[in-house]
Amino acid sequence: MSLQQLVQHFNDRFAFEHHANFHPFLLEKGLVSGIFGPIRISSVFAPVWQTNNYEQLIGHITQLSVMPYDHELVSEQCTEIDTLFTNVITQPTDFQSIINLDRLRRTVHMLNYLAYAGNGGVLFLDVDPRHILGVQQDHGAYFEEFINQCGLTTKNVVISLAVNNFYVLHHTQLVEGLNNYRQRGYQIALNIGSLYATDGLRELIDKLAPDYLRMSALVSETIGESNTIWQSATKTLVKLQKLNGGQTIFQQVDNAEQANIAAIANIELVQGGYYDRLATDHLRCL
Repeated sequence: MSLQQLVQHFNDRFAFEHHANFHPFLLEKGLVSGIFGPIRISSVFAPVWQTNNYEQLIGHITQLSVMPYDHELVSEQCTEIDTLFTNVITQPTDFQSIINLDRLRRTVHMLNYLAYAGNGGVLFLDVDPRHILGVQQDHGAYFEEFINQCGLTTKNVVISLAVNNFYVLHHTQLVEGLNNYRQRGYQIALNIGSLYATDGLRELIDKLAPDYLRMSALVSETIGESNTIWQSATKTLVKLQKLNGGQTIFQQVDNAEQANIAAIANIELVQGGYYDRLATDHLRCL
């Protein structure tokens, strides 16, 4: 199916499943976006490179683009879509609202990724931990249908879970849910926001053996004051990840100082503006 046909298909499916006339997916100038409330979401893709080989594109990390939606019919449509989605704000334990919103976001990313799929590599898709906790079984089955209809397979997709202390008591359930994804062919990543706010991280890595470990670079202002401790912790986790057969991604790298940390820690994969510029310069020299 063409992109326009896929958008129409998923709009019809959404309307049928939610007994609503609202079609949340829009296609304009080759870009798909999704509507909920007064917000319009779309996709930005950040390339992941193999360290020191800027011809080797490993895949793309999805990032959410958010902007106001001011269509003239927005008032009537917002009322309907608010009923479906915005309970996530007023009722944080309403797992179904979270699941619906997460599925909307991932569908937008998957449709937009089709323009990049020909480059090879994998797509890193974030999943809300509450989505995993809210689904009792068969994690990834619903989304697998969307992936197949887009002409891709689950092996092209990396389900990425943000790790923080808020969910430390739920690691067992999260591992079970992520393993359900893995059994369907998805790859798994753990996204570490901060090394200082992740209790039980080593145990979680050992239990799950993720395919990828995503670690964010320190901002330049804090590199000097915490560099030694941070590098030691980073090397330990990179070594553990390798022992478990996985790879590490050093992300949000914007300057040479941050890139030097990745080199010292022997991190295999990188992402960030610094490497995008190097890749562009490399291609110009070919």
